Formats: sequence, structure tokens, C-alpha cells
Amino acid sequence: MVVQTQRDEVTWYECEACGLMFDDRDDASQHESDCDGEDPSYIQ
Repeated sequence: MVVQTQRDEVTWYECEACGLMFDDRDDASQHESDCDGEDPSYIQ
């Protein structure tokens, strides 16, 4: 499920599985459908 969050007066959408944040709800939903629940490998 995508969670809506306010930070610095901007709305962000967070993947509950891994915590990655998006500024677009559709992008967040698309990511979440493919997310395996682990930290994204491209964030080191």
C-alpha cells in the first residue's frame, strides 16, 4: 500500500514495503506492484 506523507509542504508517496518515496502517486503504485520489500539496490 502507498502511504501519503507531507514533508516540507510537499506531498510524497511512500512505498510501505521498502520506504522509497515518490512525488507522483502513479509512480509509487507502479513501483509497489514490482517491489520485493527490500531496500532498492540502486540506493547505497
